[in-house]
Amino acid sequence: MGEASEAEAEADADADRSMDPGSACPDEAAALDSAGSFDAQASQEGVAAPMAPRQFKRTQSVLVLVCTRSGEFLMLRRTRPRGFWQSVTGSLAFGESPRSAALRELREETGLEAGGGLIDLRRSVLFPIVSAWRGRYSPKARFNREYWFALVLETRRLVRLNREEHLEYRWLPARRAADLASSWTNRDAIRALAPC
Repeated sequence: MGEASEAEAEADADADRSMDPGSACPDEAAALDSAGSFDAQASQEGVAAPMAPRQFKRTQSVLVLVCTRSGEFLMLRRTRPRGFWQSVTGSLAFGESPRSAALRELREETGLEAGGGLIDLRRSVLFPIVSAWRGRYSPKARFNREYWFALVLETRRLVRLNREEHLEYRWLPARRAADLASSWTNRDAIRALAPC
């Protein structure tokens, strides 16, 4: 990636950090105001109100590696796209810190509570948003910033999957987990952390 692209992506990420939900799209605040006044009038007249403006995802996310002291990594198979394997991941909500997002995603996707055991790996990577997911983001968004975390467990734990997101899970040695990971950032993170 050239210097201009990196600088442009950093500027997008900085702008995204400062966004609140009402400013996710330049015209969204105005749309919210006009929709609100239309809603009031429509309900009085018995007319259906328009749908609320779409809320785009932030271009920042977390990757949480869950592994055992013996070096096995937890891998999750997504409901879609088909055959997509990953560690715990998820986008930051507006106003949410990377650490808070990592704790939330870990709990939502696996039922595991990290508490003070969550390790900030102090690494983040910038990657292009793949076309399959581009519709979830603002039309101007091209890159996502991913922050890396880890949870090291004494032994394997039973996992409670969120069935809307994942179909199955496996505990695998680092090399097999990295080979299975569908994302290059996930592979790199596993290789960087192994052995736990």
